[in-house]
Amino acid sequence: MSRVERIGDCELWLGDCREIDLPREAAIVSDPPYGIGYVRGIGGLGAQDKSRRRDYGEIHGDDAPFDPSPWVEFPDVILWGANHFASKLPHGRWFAWNKLGSFEPWDSYSDVEFAWHNARGKDLIFSLLWKGLAQGDKRDNGLRGHPTQKPQRLMEWCLDQIPHAELIIDPFMGSGTTGVACVKLGRRFIGIELEPRYFDIACKRIEAAYRQPDLFVAPPAPKPIQEALL
Repeated sequence: MSRVERIGDCELWLGDCREIDLPREAAIVSDPPYGIGYVRGIGGLGAQDKSRRRDYGEIHGDDAPFDPSPWVEFPDVILWGANHFASKLPHGRWFAWNKLGSFEPWDSYSDVEFAWHNARGKDLIFSLLWKGLAQGDKRDNGLRGHPTQKPQRLMEWCLDQIPHAELIIDPFMGSGTTGVACVKLGRRFIGIELEPRYFDIACKRIEAAYRQPDLFVAPPAPKPIQEALL
């Protein structure tokens, strides 16, 4: 049985996104699990050395190849990590996130991440320092509740690329950064997360975003979210 929390213009589901009938006019903005859990190490230590990993908890689906086919037919789709399943995607454009900012490489982690957008147009680069403890987005307060958590500024930038999209869906919500960005930019949001631990973090972060409104962003006009499955 799914659990649903409604916080402002955000509708948050604890459950499996494959079992929820989502409104097809929405945009998909997500960082899905894409099957690299079995090879990810810490600083090049390799997948077998788990003793030095921070205990974030399980990422459901990260031990199997990701299938993007349920999502690519939505009007607007932005999927992070898409270079890992690029052969399964139709033609689109690419976003590159330079995680070094203005610094030179200093460790064995990837310096860039890629997202695919199902639109024609030029490929884009977004630069923001976000490596280990070095973080260039103070709005995240240096806190990470998920091993692949994205900075708020990055997700706001993604939403800026689809200004016409009024309703955003993140079917792999994680700790809720996409939802926080939607709150700050006045977009409606539906988020789905399978892991209760991350779902609770997302709920708390989105509640906090509503309690701390951005003075430079007008509050959203009340607009009911289309009812999904109950």
